[in-house]
Amino acid sequence: MHSRQPTPQIRNDTRSRGEEWVGHCTIVAMAVLVDEPIWPFRDRLWCHLVSDTSYDELHELASRLRIPLRGFQGDHYDVPAELRDAAIALGAQPVSGRELITRLRASGLRRRKGEGHE
Repeated sequence: MHSRQPTPQIRNDTRSRGEEWVGHCTIVAMAVLVDEPIWPFRDRLWCHLVSDTSYDELHELASRLRIPLRGFQGDHYDVPAELRDAAIALGAQPVSGRELITRLRASGLRRRKGEGHE
Protein backbone atom coordinates (compact mmCIF):
# COMPACT_ATOMS: atom_id res chain seq x y z
CA MET A 1 0.00 0.00 0.00
CA HIS A 2 1.08 3.46 -0.72
CA SER A 3 0.91 5.92 2.11
CA ARG A 4 -0.46 9.29 1.10
CA GLN A 5 1.20 12.49 2.20
CA PRO A 6 -1.16 14.78 4.09
CA THR A 7 -2.51 17.61 2.01
CA PRO A 8 -1.12 20.93 3.25
CA GLN A 9 -3.72 23.13 4.80
CA ILE A 10 -4.31 26.41 3.07
CA ARG A 11 -4.25 29.25 5.53
CA ASN A 12 -5.36 32.82 5.31
CA ASP A 13 -1.93 34.30 4.62
CA THR A 14 -1.56 37.55 6.57
CA ARG A 15 2.22 37.65 6.51
CA SER A 16 4.07 40.87 5.80
CA ARG A 17 6.49 41.20 2.92
CA GLY A 18 9.68 39.32 3.71
CA GLU A 19 8.04 36.69 5.96
CA GLU A 20 7.59 33.04 5.07
CA TRP A 21 5.94 30.00 6.63
CA VAL A 22 8.36 27.39 7.89
CA GLY A 23 6.60 24.39 9.39
CA HIS A 24 4.25 25.70 12.02
CA CYS A 25 5.78 29.13 12.50
CA THR A 26 6.57 32.29 10.60
CA ILE A 27 10.07 33.65 10.25
CA VAL A 28 10.96 37.15 9.17
CA ALA A 29 13.51 37.28 6.39
CA MET A 30 16.24 39.88 6.17
CA ALA A 31 14.86 43.22 5.11
CA VAL A 32 17.90 45.06 3.83
CA LEU A 33 17.00 47.21 0.84
CA VAL A 34 19.12 48.67 -1.94
CA ASP A 35 17.95 51.29 -4.43
CA GLU A 36 19.18 52.10 -7.91
CA PRO A 37 22.68 53.58 -8.34
CA ILE A 38 21.66 57.04 -9.58
CA TRP A 39 23.60 59.30 -7.20
CA PRO A 40 26.79 60.72 -8.76
CA PHE A 41 29.79 61.48 -6.53
CA ARG A 42 33.50 61.49 -7.37
CA ASP A 43 33.06 60.14 -10.89
CA ARG A 44 31.01 57.14 -9.71
CA LEU A 45 27.36 56.28 -9.26
CA TRP A 46 26.12 55.33 -5.80
CA CYS A 47 23.07 53.68 -4.26
CA HIS A 48 21.75 53.43 -0.70
CA LEU A 49 21.70 50.37 1.55
CA VAL A 50 19.16 50.48 4.40
CA SER A 51 17.25 48.14 6.67
CA ASP A 52 13.59 48.40 7.53
CA THR A 53 14.09 45.95 10.40
CA SER A 54 17.26 46.75 12.36
CA TYR A 55 20.59 48.51 12.18
CA ASP A 56 22.27 45.26 13.26
CA GLU A 57 21.31 43.44 10.07
CA LEU A 58 22.30 46.49 8.04
CA HIS A 59 25.76 46.58 9.65
CA GLU A 60 26.08 42.80 9.15
CA LEU A 61 25.42 43.02 5.41
CA ALA A 62 27.68 46.05 5.03
CA SER A 63 30.44 44.14 6.81
CA ARG A 64 29.99 41.20 4.43
CA LEU A 65 30.39 43.68 1.56
CA ARG A 66 33.57 44.94 3.28
CA ILE A 67 32.11 48.39 3.80
CA PRO A 68 33.61 49.80 7.01
CA LEU A 69 31.38 50.99 9.86
CA ARG A 70 32.74 54.50 9.36
CA GLY A 71 30.72 54.49 6.11
CA PHE A 72 27.45 54.39 8.07
CA GLN A 73 25.51 57.60 7.42
CA GLY A 74 23.15 57.53 10.42
CA ASP A 75 20.49 55.36 8.80
CA HIS A 76 22.11 54.07 5.61
CA TYR A 77 25.31 53.21 3.80
CA ASP A 78 26.26 54.74 0.47
CA VAL A 79 27.25 51.86 -1.80
CA PRO A 80 29.12 52.17 -5.10
CA ALA A 81 27.21 50.83 -8.10
CA GLU A 82 29.72 48.03 -8.59
CA LEU A 83 28.76 46.50 -5.19
CA ARG A 84 24.98 46.57 -5.78
CA ASP A 85 24.83 43.12 -7.41
CA ALA A 86 26.89 41.66 -4.57
CA ALA A 87 24.50 43.20 -2.03
CA ILE A 88 21.56 41.60 -3.85
CA ALA A 89 23.37 38.26 -3.99
CA LEU A 90 23.80 38.46 -0.20
CA GLY A 91 20.07 39.02 0.28
CA ALA A 92 19.38 42.73 -0.14
CA GLN A 93 16.08 43.45 -1.86
CA PRO A 94 16.34 45.71 -4.92
CA VAL A 95 13.75 48.49 -4.65
CA SER A 96 13.09 51.91 -6.10
CA GLY A 97 14.34 54.95 -4.26
CA ARG A 98 10.74 55.86 -3.41
CA GLU A 99 10.05 52.44 -1.89
CA LEU A 100 13.34 52.52 0.02
CA ILE A 101 12.55 55.81 1.74
CA THR A 102 8.89 54.88 2.33
CA ARG A 103 9.84 51.63 4.04
CA LEU A 104 12.68 53.27 6.00
CA ARG A 105 10.32 55.95 7.33
CA ALA A 106 7.60 53.40 8.15
CA SER A 107 10.11 51.30 10.11
CA GLY A 108 10.98 54.15 12.45
CA LEU A 109 14.68 53.79 11.58
CA ARG A 110 14.87 56.97 9.47
CA ARG A 111 17.20 59.55 10.98
CA ARG A 112 17.39 63.11 9.77
CA LYS A 113 20.64 65.02 9.62
CA GLY A 114 21.74 66.15 13.05
CA GLU A 115 19.95 63.37 14.94
CA GLY A 116 23.23 61.55 15.55
CA HIS A 117 24.27 57.96 15.12
CA GLU A 118 23.25 54.83 16.93
